[in-house]
Formats: sequence, structure tokens, C-alpha cells
Amino acid sequence: MSIVKSKESKLSPQQRRDLLKLLTYEKVKGKPIYYRDYKKVLKGELPPEAVMGSSGFQAYLIMLLIKLLLSKIDEEKFIILSNELGFLYKRGSWRNLDIAIFEKEKVKPYLMQDKLIPVAPKVVIEVDTKADLSRYGSVEEYAYEKTQDLLDAGVEKVVWIFTKTKKVMIAEKSKKWIVQDWRDDFEVFEGIGLNIEKLLGKEV
Repeated sequence: MSIVKSKESKLSPQQRRDLLKLLTYEKVKGKPIYYRDYKKVLKGELPPEAVMGSSGFQAYLIMLLIKLLLSKIDEEKFIILSNELGFLYKRGSWRNLDIAIFEKEKVKPYLMQDKLIPVAPKVVIEVDTKADLSRYGSVEEYAYEKTQDLLDAGVEKVVWIFTKTKKVMIAEKSKKWIVQDWRDDFEVFEGIGLNIEKLLGKEV
């Protein structure tokens, strides 16, 4: 009986290592967290871009959030970085950030370097996740772990926006974490109010 080999089996060990490196979404304590559906890429069923890219809605919402923040933030003191910024928070551990607000003076030395940024932002905003969740019980378990890592690393506030459930989670160190609906107002950063439902309704 003949056995049909998958495309994955045709990869050389070096090609597989290179592809897995490309498909690493984050790393925690030296262990990689891959992009969702990374196994389909290894099998040749999808190109890497198909699992690494954002949906149109996620990209649009992130754009609206950045637009709002830029219209209200003090750009002399703070800077907003996005595009899955790599935050190196300890040896062997880094996280991707959708939107991060930094104190400009603290992050300035790293802005022109082609490296992960080792300075903790003041605020992180995450819209869903592209991470492979096979080792987690749910997206919430992954979000809680990532949030705690960020807070322990010095981030002052972490905001999660979940598009499927239309929920917002707000976490601050030494404070009770809050989960609320999109229609509820909250402060995202230093007096800047946000309401996801109103933000989307205003623009669409």
C-alpha cells in the first residue's frame, strides 16, 4: 500500500525551523506561541500571510482607536506604536502588542533600532489575538496570562477588545479587573474616554 506524503514531510529540517521561526507569534519563558493555524502553513495548505494577517474588521478597529488617541494625546510626552510591536519584557519572553502608548523619553532610544523594545509601555490595547490557542482552554485563559505578564512587566493598564463577544476587559495592577460590554464607557488613558459601540457607530 502506497503512502502519500504531505507537503510538510517535504520540508528539510532547516526549512521547517525557518518556517517555525517565521510563524512564532510570541515567546514565553523560551517557549514559542505560534500563529493560529500555523500547522496548515507547515502542511502547505495556507501561505504564512493567511495566518499572520489581521481581518479587515480588526485592522479597521485598530485604525479607529489610533485615530482617536492621536487626536487627544499629548504628543510631546507620549508616543503611540502599533503593528504588532514586539515587547521584550524578560530574557526569553516577548509579546506582540496591537497598540502601545509609551512615555516618549523612555522609548526614544529604541525607536530607530531594528530590535524588540525592552521598555514597558504605560497602556496596551489588544484587539482579539492571532495566537494558536491549542495549549489554552480558551481565548480568555490566553488573554489573562498575557495580561498578567504585561502588568508584572510594568505596564500600567491593559485593555482587551473582543470582537466576537463584543466585550471589553480592563486590567490595572493592584485593581480589580473589569469586563464590560462595548456600549459602556471607560477611560483608556489619562482622561481619554472610549466607547467602542459609539466609536464604530460614528465612523461606519
